[in-house]
Amino acid sequence: MALKFWKTLLLVMLCTAGSSFAQQGYKTLTLTDFQGSPRRSNFAAVAYTNCSISYNYSVKRIRGVFRIDFEVSMVMNKDKSWLDRSRIKNPEMLAEILRHEQGHYDIAYLQQQEVLRTFNRTQFGRDYSLVIADIFNRIDAKYQQMNADYERETNHMQNREQQLVWNRYLQKKVSNLPPLTASM
Repeated sequence: MALKFWKTLLLVMLCTAGSSFAQQGYKTLTLTDFQGSPRRSNFAAVAYTNCSISYNYSVKRIRGVFRIDFEVSMVMNKDKSWLDRSRIKNPEMLAEILRHEQGHYDIAYLQQQEVLRTFNRTQFGRDYSLVIADIFNRIDAKYQQMNADYERETNHMQNREQQLVWNRYLQKKVSNLPPLTASM
């Protein structure tokens, strides 16, 4: 018997002061990734990055053993992400904003990768749906906190020293991800 379950978490990440397909690989953000309309009510925000993480699984029970196949997707929602181009004064400012927004994207990407790897190395019993939801919620809380720490410590990219620290940290984390086949 195959069961399908979809859960989508919308990770809304924004930067102040400063339709995708089901699954995409890691990418470097560019101006074209921000197709949404700026929201003027969003205090001093110059940019807004919106990513979604979703998971789907199918379950087969064979002789009392549960086999679960997962798909974990992370999508940059271009139509909901925006840059207020009228407030960007020069190419250097644009580069700084894109670099900061890349940090939000990187955090979402790291979350997607950790969810997938954790799902694939976990053995499940009859309570698989509860265990799957618990794994996702635990990892989601970790990355929501990381995103909040990123914004607070960089002061929405205004603290350039902390921004550089975070840039190096996130680049290292993304670069050192093991191949997916290593965790399956």
